[in-house]
Amino acid sequence: MNLELSAPDLAFRDEVRAFLSEHLPPELSAAGRRMTSVFVDKKYSLPWQKILHAKGWVAPSWPVEYGGCGWTEMQRYIFAAECARAGAPGLSPMGLRMVGPCIQRYGTPEQKAFFLPRILSGEDYWCQGYSEPGSGSDLASLQMRAVRDGDHYVLNGSKIWTTHAHWANRMFCLVRTNFEGKPQKGITFLLLEMDTPGIEVKPIITLAGEHEVNQVFFTDVRVPVSGRLGEENDGWTVAKYLLEFERGGGSAPGLKVSLDRLRAMAREERGDGVALLDDPAFRGRLAAAEIAVEAIEVTEHRVMTALSAGKNPGPASSMLKTQGTEAMQRIDELAIETAGYYAGVDQIEAREPGSNETPVGPEHSLVAMPRYLNNRAASIYGGSNEIQRDIMARLVLGL
Repeated sequence: MNLELSAPDLAFRDEVRAFLSEHLPPELSAAGRRMTSVFVDKKYSLPWQKILHAKGWVAPSWPVEYGGCGWTEMQRYIFAAECARAGAPGLSPMGLRMVGPCIQRYGTPEQKAFFLPRILSGEDYWCQGYSEPGSGSDLASLQMRAVRDGDHYVLNGSKIWTTHAHWANRMFCLVRTNFEGKPQKGITFLLLEMDTPGIEVKPIITLAGEHEVNQVFFTDVRVPVSGRLGEENDGWTVAKYLLEFERGGGSAPGLKVSLDRLRAMAREERGDGVALLDDPAFRGRLAAAEIAVEAIEVTEHRVMTALSAGKNPGPASSMLKTQGTEAMQRIDELAIETAGYYAGVDQIEAREPGSNETPVGPEHSLVAMPRYLNNRAASIYGGSNEIQRDIMARLVLGL
């Protein structure tokens, strides 16, 4: 496989670099470099989304008729790589990468006309109502009830681990509308407003001391039937389509930036005057991580080839989700080793971009531990890696 960029792709890369150099504000770049999760705070991601929206670059993977860029798969990859290299904060994937493509595929003309422009502009900020207490990786066992009452569904139950529900004004949600037969056949996909009476959001503080996820309670919440995406009791079909995008590739550019940052950390001298990068055992573990990332990059290029031919990611998205999250966790572990005892210092205020708090220890140690703690969940959310391996065993190996 030839990974060298063509002349047009090199020209596009230079165009992206020039745009980022001119339009990415330093405070947003600082926030991107200090982010401790794949979900960046709204106060940093949304301003960057508005800048990209004004340029017409906010939804590289969308079809042109819905506001996409018309880029090739390679151009999208280059754009992601350059944004990662420049430290651009990630955009919330809930609208642009997840529910947006589902609305394009399953939405009515009215739903497309209303929701898609608002997703692009950032006017609507989405959260995902999937997991429930007792229904995480086994999502088909969800129990939140939705009873039809005329032109509305009445919802009762709760969702958990709901990322950014405290900031979102809309949720895409899976509910149970039929309790008989196969569990997957009784699920419906709804789009709802978070300020609907009966919705209560309660924070869950992570081990990193951050408020990213929540539990959301629903008590007699009335959602219009017009908010249903797809047919009643056929929400599992919509959900599976969405998960292909949630689990999809594109992680190699960010992983390579993390490796570069780790290598720079390891070059610094420790207290004994010896750089960790000079330690043969550490270099061996770093090389293993680099090999894993290179393998992911090659696989992502294979997926790009398939997508260019009009195919869906399919089970390859499960493979990339598994390998990408495990490589990220391996890099996080090496970063903890590199930071040493400074990684254990809790410095929430000093991590905030623009903070006047003086860090304890090297600046790179600020985010080593919170990244490690937050990214432990990466092999669970979006379908645990054990579930992904089961999918690969069935659909790829035929077991």
